[in-house]
Amino acid sequence: MDAPLLIVGLGNPGPKYDDTRHNIGFAVVEEIASRATPMPADFAVHKKTNAEVAELAAGRLLPRRVVLAKPRTYMNLSGGAVKALANYFGAAPADIIVAHDELELDFGRVRLRMGGGDHGHNGLRSITKSLGTKDYQRLSVGIGRPPGRMDPAAFVLQRFAKRELADVPIITADAADQVLRPA
Repeated sequence: MDAPLLIVGLGNPGPKYDDTRHNIGFAVVEEIASRATPMPADFAVHKKTNAEVAELAAGRLLPRRVVLAKPRTYMNLSGGAVKALANYFGAAPADIIVAHDELELDFGRVRLRMGGGDHGHNGLRSITKSLGTKDYQRLSVGIGRPPGRMDPAAFVLQRFAKRELADVPIITADAADQVLRPA
């Protein structure tokens, strides 16, 4: 069986973190799952990897098999779950896309790239350490910089402002388009 494309959304588990900037990665993989045809993909707990997983056969989204995942760990410990997912599903680092929030991008900007630095993002740092390489794909979703001298850690754990919340579905759709567009 060919190795799948593994698309991992980063976030923190639990309702306390729903709709926070740090959980935009979860929202992106949920958007991708909603596009699976003929029916949206459902996530189920995958105990061996400590993640919620939706497996899609080739052709439901892309010409190859796709595994969507949301680690059930806190953001800063995402690496263990991503490594377990890669090992279980046989995905090479180059076949992993990690969707995450990015302070260094303006709100609403989306960028897909291979490798690069973690820009202080502890989830990416954990994944790089666990995989032993920076050579995986990053789907960066811009959340902008915190206002004034606000602590970035506090900013990412805040819910989106009302004026931003209306744009989140558009932003997650743009991010999903980046992943699903034909090569």
